[in-house]
Amino acid sequence: MSESGEKNGQNPSHFTLEVANKMGIHARPAAMIVRIASRFNGEIWITKEDERVNAKSIMGIMMLAAAKGTILKFEASKSEIAELKKDMTALFSSKFRDE
Repeated sequence: MSESGEKNGQNPSHFTLEVANKMGIHARPAAMIVRIASRFNGEIWITKEDERVNAKSIMGIMMLAAAKGTILKFEASKSEIAELKKDMTALFSSKFRDE
């Protein structure tokens, strides 16, 4: 996978969120994450422990097998990180409307 923006001179930023819904990240929450990530132009990455996937890939997100309590790290360019953090934090706070 490519470096997250480092090759083109962008300095990537990151934030973390905890999966709080009972069922973790299954197909519907993964689709919700992709829907938000796809609104941004730059690359967005999600890291769980040592696994790093593209946030615009539903299969990649599902392969993380992120259960309740999992900490996910989101990476994006500095120009997009604030808006991404706001949107993802709202989504994770809603527990993906699972409960």
